[in-house]
Amino acid sequence: MFWIYLLRCADRTYYCGYTCNLKKRLRAHNSGKASRYTRTRLPVKIIYFEKIRTKSGAMKREFQIKQLSRKEKEVLAKGGGTS
Repeated sequence: MFWIYLLRCADRTYYCGYTCNLKKRLRAHNSGKASRYTRTRLPVKIIYFEKIRTKSGAMKREFQIKQLSRKEKEVLAKGGGTS
């Protein structure tokens, strides 16, 4: 099982990724060890997540979310998206 997640960084930017352990990945992001992008934008907070069965499905969904505009990501995070 995999998780797609959307983070809000301290500078109000968004970061999307996938993982098989959501809590561990969030700890890694907030300790500066998960992503070069988030390392300089701490702390980060999970604002959206969804469960995906396969790694390939997770990678496809991550790509879809990364293609969204900032406004569309905000709508998704507020529960207006479909999954």
